[in-house]
Amino acid sequence: MGPVELLHMSVFSQSFSPCGRFLAASNNYGEIAVFSLSSSLSPEATGINQKPILTFTAHEGPIFALLSTDAHLLSAGNGEISAWSWAELAKRNPKAVWIRRPQYKSSLEIPEINDMIVNCRDNSLAVGGGDNNIHIMDLETGVFKSVLQGHTDYIHCLSMREREGELLSGGEDGAVRIWDCRTGQSVHRLEVYKYEECARPQYGKWISCLTTDSDWMLCGGGPSLSLWHLRSLSPTSIFPLSGCQRQAMFYQDLILSVGEGHFLSHCLLGGDVKSLIPCSPPSLNTVALNTNSTEHRVSVTGHVSQGTPEAGRMPGRAATRLSLASFLQVLTVGGSSDQIDVFTNLSYKAFSLSF
Repeated sequence: MGPVELLHMSVFSQSFSPCGRFLAASNNYGEIAVFSLSSSLSPEATGINQKPILTFTAHEGPIFALLSTDAHLLSAGNGEISAWSWAELAKRNPKAVWIRRPQYKSSLEIPEINDMIVNCRDNSLAVGGGDNNIHIMDLETGVFKSVLQGHTDYIHCLSMREREGELLSGGEDGAVRIWDCRTGQSVHRLEVYKYEECARPQYGKWISCLTTDSDWMLCGGGPSLSLWHLRSLSPTSIFPLSGCQRQAMFYQDLILSVGEGHFLSHCLLGGDVKSLIPCSPPSLNTVALNTNSTEHRVSVTGHVSQGTPEAGRMPGRAATRLSLASFLQVLTVGGSSDQIDVFTNLSYKAFSLSF
């Protein structure tokens, strides 16, 4: 890939392997890059270890969603989903295990797929995108078994409320819909932009990020990023972040968010912004936390976790890489750049991977 293509690259999605040793990232050129975290975090790591062990073209056009299952990496391109074996990707063998396409209204219609999520209760995959619908696929058979209809514009994001058996979706129409996974019916519809404390007409009404944690929901986009109590269906905290937020997550007693601008935002549940951490890309699309390996624990304060030989003092950069392979999580951030920032704690960027 030439310098012009690298200059205009955007990283849209990330996913860690089930073992936690590899990171997959997708871009606007239809490529997936696979990075070895154990190599990049080694004390002997050089620049070559921060490059992918494998890069391949998976789809024609941008890849907006990546998702890992127990054995496969799923990627969503224009109108189709592909599955790749993690075991084969680790061997640098990118061969699709299967490719599926939802049943669209027209064979000429190729809408983008913006997000997908697994429902562990029935081992199904929910897919949402440019045809305004959510398509449900049985992962055992590969058959699309139902379609959830209700949004009047593009669907941008999905989230599972697993304990209640509910699926949440956010779209360009400004609505967050809550679906009963058993019946396929929409049981609640929240128009976030109609709440005065959330509304930002200058940015529009679209919902670009959505995540849930038991009785709580985070959502934002055109409206301000806000925390909602799902039992009362009301906002409890509004976060004063500039620009549109594209992805947010709960982490311990913090909310982590990325969007327009080059900062990873740390917010308190009460609505205050605790800190803004600079990142390499000028605008951010995706943040991911490696929770797949029991070997890793993340430090919020910047100190090494208790129970390690280095507990209680700030590690140097080389020491951080050495210890991270043994006991620290990594958080990764990507956006409008060919670089993916790696955080060994939440307080500063350790180094960057690059396509």
